[in-house]
Amino acid sequence: MTAGPALYRCAISHVRTAPVRHALRHRTYMWLVDPDRPPELPRALRSLARFDARDHFDGDRQTIRAGLDAFLAAHGVDLQGGPVLMLTHARVFGYVFNPLTLYWCHGPDGAPRCVVAEVHNTYGERHSYLLRPDASGQATVAKEFYVSPFFPVDGRYRMRLPEPAERLDLTVHLERDGGRPFTATVRGARRAASPGTLLRLALRHPWSTLAVSAAIRLHGVRLFLRRLPVQPRPVHQNPEKVS
Repeated sequence: MTAGPALYRCAISHVRTAPVRHALRHRTYMWLVDPDRPPELPRALRSLARFDARDHFDGDRQTIRAGLDAFLAAHGVDLQGGPVLMLTHARVFGYVFNPLTLYWCHGPDGAPRCVVAEVHNTYGERHSYLLRPDASGQATVAKEFYVSPFFPVDGRYRMRLPEPAERLDLTVHLERDGGRPFTATVRGARRAASPGTLLRLALRHPWSTLAVSAAIRLHGVRLFLRRLPVQPRPVHQNPEKVS
């Protein structure tokens, strides 16, 4: 396991190949933390990074780790107190939008057990997938959650999610009948999570999570103006639906 906390200055890319070709590229930064031991920042910087349990899973647990353990227990997984690494955006000035939060889960001996991929859409809904990656960090799961208004809820995700080390290198493909119409990647380099590093990244990427949300919506408008058909959004019963 890579000791945390850490910061990754990263580039996030979305490439759509069907029914029209469109690409998005956005630079930001993400945190790699132990949800049992969130970073302790100087008081003057606390507004730049807050990790709130209400932003994850069903939002009614006292801690993020408690929400994760409840999700895993519902799927018959007990980490027995084993360590977890979480890759996520923190709240910045009270706002957060996390398209994808990842949890690398280990047993008490440190051996990998599973990965949880928690997906948020721009409609305020979230959904978590339990993944069993192979030795290369690859896993496949059926798509069960409405994310883009231009894709129906069908097909499957093929993900490559190696645990972050000095480099962050993640890939998510959406596979539907006939091909891979969408690919997302996250690439980045690890930096020590010092107050100075956080301040420099926050100045370079102000309101980072708001910028991510705004970029996704802006590109959605561009696709709509290109007359890409909007797919009906299924009723989502709960703020967090597990699968």
